[in-house]
Amino acid sequence: MSDRTPAGQFLDAAIDLLRRIRDEEGDSVAAAGTLLADTVADGGRLFAFGAGHSSLAAQDLVYRAGGLALMNLLAVPGVVGVDVMPATLGSALERVDGLAGVVLDSSPLRAGDALIIVSLSGRNALPVEMAMKARERGVKVIGVTSVAYATRTASRHSSGTFLKDHCDVVLDSRIAVGDAELTLEGVPVPFAPASTVVTSAVLQAVTATAAAVLVDRGIEPPLLRSGNVDGGHEWNARVFEEYADRIYYRQ
Repeated sequence: MSDRTPAGQFLDAAIDLLRRIRDEEGDSVAAAGTLLADTVADGGRLFAFGAGHSSLAAQDLVYRAGGLALMNLLAVPGVVGVDVMPATLGSALERVDGLAGVVLDSSPLRAGDALIIVSLSGRNALPVEMAMKARERGVKVIGVTSVAYATRTASRHSSGTFLKDHCDVVLDSRIAVGDAELTLEGVPVPFAPASTVVTSAVLQAVTATAAAVLVDRGIEPPLLRSGNVDGGHEWNARVFEEYADRIYYRQ
């Protein structure tokens, strides 16, 4: 019997979205996972970026148990997270033309690397320019976004394009414009966003795919173990040493 409480409705909505991703984005997930595996096998580095709440899914990939040790966070001061004061400054910085180029010029990204860019709307200048400039540098780009925004909103980048237009692989999160799954009488606006849950799950599916592809090629995936299981720290120390030149969060 279905749970019609707000909590039950939200969980049902999130589950439905995940089922859609499984059924409709399988090829894109496979392509993204293969791209990461190709990058690892070819000696490249992995990076993830997201602004505001989109940064949560990017951060979830970095230095975590069961994750790829080579995944580094591409941080933009004042943008990655909501800890900047005031928090609204982060939203404003996303709309600044030219910022992404400056960030990339100061980053370790180089040709042959892979960059995951998470942006729900994909319409702001920062993620659009980040994808454009990264590809100009020979970096492969995986975009995680809601393609629906490109049909219902206008781009905020001078090119008039969206993140989805500048990616080697696009993962459509299928999140509705506005990122709110519920309505309730007496509540004046839609509420209960699901983008973080869905996007994080999609990217973990990509990571799982990458690990499996590497194993199929006879390559041990550079995965981290939990430091809270016996032998976890020793395992991670070996991985850190083997891939020291491709891991930046320890420097």
